[in-house]
Amino acid sequence: MPVSSDALYAWHAADGALQRLLPPFDKAEVVEASGPFASRRVVIRVNVMGPVWQTLEAKHQNAVPGESFQDVQGNGPFSVWEHTHSFPATNEGSELVDHIEYTLPMGILGQTFGGAFARARIDRMFDFRHQRTREDLARHQDGPTMPLRIAITGASGLIGTQLGAFLRAGGHTVLPLVRRDAKPGEIAWDPARRTIDTRALEGVDVVVHLAGENVAGGRWTEKRKRDVMSSRVDGTHTIATAVAQLDKKPLLISASAVGYYGDTGDTLVDESSPAGTGFLADVCRAWEAAADPARAAGVRVVHPRIGVVLSGAGGAVGEMKTPFLFGAGGPVGSGKQWFPWIAMDDTVGALHHLMTAGLEGPVNLVAPAPVRQAEFAKVLGRVLGRPAVLPLPAFAVRAIFGEMGEGVLLAGQRVAPKRLLESRFRYLREDLEQALRFELGK
Repeated sequence: MPVSSDALYAWHAADGALQRLLPPFDKAEVVEASGPFASRRVVIRVNVMGPVWQTLEAKHQNAVPGESFQDVQGNGPFSVWEHTHSFPATNEGSELVDHIEYTLPMGILGQTFGGAFARARIDRMFDFRHQRTREDLARHQDGPTMPLRIAITGASGLIGTQLGAFLRAGGHTVLPLVRRDAKPGEIAWDPARRTIDTRALEGVDVVVHLAGENVAGGRWTEKRKRDVMSSRVDGTHTIATAVAQLDKKPLLISASAVGYYGDTGDTLVDESSPAGTGFLADVCRAWEAAADPARAAGVRVVHPRIGVVLSGAGGAVGEMKTPFLFGAGGPVGSGKQWFPWIAMDDTVGALHHLMTAGLEGPVNLVAPAPVRQAEFAKVLGRVLGRPAVLPLPAFAVRAIFGEMGEGVLLAGQRVAPKRLLESRFRYLREDLEQALRFELGK
């Protein structure tokens, strides 16, 4: 690992590390992580197989700061689970050594029928954990040298969950904005009523605004289109107006999307390209313009125009994975439309990078090598070990999804991340197959 033993121990002890160590391809959620780290009680719901879920309860013990700690299962899927994390120092930094003693339930019967499966799953999990730990530590070394106070809307969403965990594990303070009564460490807001606890925002260094209605959550009825538009415009205007009133002006990172460019065909676009046409382009224009009150008050505003984020935990890959696993996957429509993808960890890393890169205005968050939709389907099928030969014809897309299918599934954007590359952002996964294999544990 590229850090000292003390720093490696501190990363594991930070609040966000456990969330970052849960593989996106294994369905699991943290139910509880309470108490001081040396004796912390951890409760995780784990999908054992198919519809079978089990609760794992473990407790930390034998902690030696800067050297090691153990987690020992109380209740859970194993008869015995004792996991020792050790951090021996090296000339270059440190090593991470995971030593696990485990016994499957049902004795010899469990070992005979489940031993190979359990070992393969453990190996896959720790391959992921080791790679993510190393990469997160390297990202934090390249980031802000002082801890930041960062407010996040959409903190419980697909991107927000991982961004918040990444930041907390790096020693930053994360303040989620919530639409209920705020608990300590949270900030209350109601974007529909354009209200927010402005006093609780005082002293934050960065506001990351990710909240908004899912554009692909169903057919675009007139009501749903109004909801999509208002969720973005009202939320952004509320945030922008609030930060404009603060004595100390924070950086505002206010999300947008590559839908700004409309359907680009084969034209390669970057941040200097004009807005396209269609509902999504209209939404993105209004979405970005809603941050004008902050700009007018001298706040530096960045608009990450985010592409299709690849995550094994959900989103586009989650929607596509099921039909592929049943052998029903394939290209959508002609398959010639461009697919502007980006890996989850590069999305998180890019948002982190924007906090110190000195950029403002639009910044495209996509991988440097977009692919056509048919190529994406082919690679996803190869990663999952399934064919990708059953197309979803354009007429079926229009019949099933209506205008949403036309705007989201049949349109495409060939987008270049020009400003990210110019600012020397370091991608972790520029290759599509590499990104999918990491997220899907393949």
